[in-house]
Amino acid sequence: MSVGIVLVSHSAKLAEGLAELAAQMAPDVTIAAAGGLADGGIGTDYDEVVAATQRADSGLGVVLLYDLGSAQMTAELAVESLADPSAAVVVDAPLVEGAIAAAVAAQGGADRKAVAEAAASAGAPPDLTFDDGAHDGESSVELTLRNDVGLHARPAAVLVRSIAGLDAQVTVRLGDETADANSVLALMALGARQGDRIEVRAKGAQADEALTKIKDLVDQNFGE
Repeated sequence: MSVGIVLVSHSAKLAEGLAELAAQMAPDVTIAAAGGLADGGIGTDYDEVVAATQRADSGLGVVLLYDLGSAQMTAELAVESLADPSAAVVVDAPLVEGAIAAAVAAQGGADRKAVAEAAASAGAPPDLTFDDGAHDGESSVELTLRNDVGLHARPAAVLVRSIAGLDAQVTVRLGDETADANSVLALMALGARQGDRIEVRAKGAQADEALTKIKDLVDQNFGE
């Protein structure tokens, strides 16, 4: 079981397309689309949002994301009407980035609070920093990306999931920029493509295990 996610949008196509995209990165997470009016028009349907929230709840709670202001109001009303309103939370986050971040966090086993925080933090600029060398206590490995799309959406999500829960601080470096390996958006912002050589660094009790997992993923082309 995992925390469920509901995408509330004025457009059914937008919500459904985003749910499909997020599901590629979080196959075990229930991501429910609640977009458009019952007659197919543009708008938000309170009854559909309530139903979607109930479908998405496996017992660990639900995080709701929305696109525009009135969708927020509909989502909040839907949560208030639940038998247990504390089981769900509406998060102020960019819909696309927030959905991806929340889905990956939920796939990794995060609780509702952590999933909501992941979505909310997706609105901040990716954590890319300049780094001029290795640090004490770190292990590292250099890897060449051979998969077709490099560290883009799905491979980045697979990498994040592979090290979720490990006692290790992991970063990925491309050129002069370094990204937190626990952030899908930061990894995507590196722009690492097929043929690029990256350096993965890790420290902590399970640093070597983290490096091994990532090396195996790269060697296997992220399952592509």
